[in-house]
Amino acid sequence: MSTADRAESGTLPATEPMIVTIDGPAGTGKSTVARELAIRLGLEFLDTGAMYRAAAAIALDRGIALDDEQGVARAALEADLHFDWSADPPALMAFWVPIVDRLRQPDVSRAVSPVASLPAVRDVMVRRQRVIGQQHPRLVTEGRDQGSIVFPDAEVKIYLDASRTVRSRRRFDQLQEAGIPASMDTVEHELADRDHRDSTRAVGPLICPEDALLVDTTEMDFSEVVDTLETIVRERVSSRAGAGARA
Repeated sequence: MSTADRAESGTLPATEPMIVTIDGPAGTGKSTVARELAIRLGLEFLDTGAMYRAAAAIALDRGIALDDEQGVARAALEADLHFDWSADPPALMAFWVPIVDRLRQPDVSRAVSPVASLPAVRDVMVRRQRVIGQQHPRLVTEGRDQGSIVFPDAEVKIYLDASRTVRSRRRFDQLQEAGIPASMDTVEHELADRDHRDSTRAVGPLICPEDALLVDTTEMDFSEVVDTLETIVRERVSSRAGAGARA
């Protein structure tokens, strides 16, 4: 879809709830893609990965053992994780203080997968994300269980994937841009480890929902990915509107 076409099409019908879920493994660029897609569609953006990173950061900074399931879950609940929706992108708050700058630090990146595997932590996050969905029913939300667990009735479900080599390069470039020291070998190793943890955990494992559209971004740049997803959503909305009119 061209820039002119996007400008002409504008936002989606403002009176209807619209939840678009984007799931996929680490390094597929879900956060940046979801944010841009939300802007194009006139929806809000929910970064659930940031919420799990915040739980990991809180545990680390408070000296809570990463395998202390109840301790980490209790701290995440006490933090009252929520977003400042006046910021662009929405800023995650913990204990009413912005925590965004902490989320991409190497120790948090290493800790987030073990923390996200804790059933009690996932329960806290899923409940919180559903509350956010009720309060903000027009969302593009990204994560690993959004279409499968958190919003199983979402209007549009997308699963982003890419080769591990490409995902590792994207994550490495992201860290370099943020000024965070890293080596390509370390990034590749940590990504492989996280893929395994995310796909094999007992609660909320990373899966492609049966009714999700799989988009392989290995050979696509950022703009191509967003264009593809925007077309998918608009076609789905148009198809739904047409079916409603025929009924």
